Amino acid sequence: MKVVNVHEAKTKLSALLAEVEKKGERISICRNGKPVADLVPHRRPDRLTPHPIMGAIKIKYDPTEPLKDDEWPETD
Repeated sequence: MKVVNVHEAKTKLSALLAEVEKKGERISICRNGKPVADLVPHRRPDRLTPHPIMGAIKIKYDPTEPLKDDEWPETD
């Protein structure tokens, strides 16, 4: 991972972005030697992988089954 200071990141932002885009590497931006931010390549989420929490939900009835007459809400 490449490390640059804030001043270098400001002056060479376009070149750094091109490097991230081309090589797919992360670039860490530091202030006074301490990491502040990371430039990382954008990745589209994988839409075929189920969400870990949503994938754990189990429906114990048929949601397409029509309601019976006594299950409809009462109207006045």
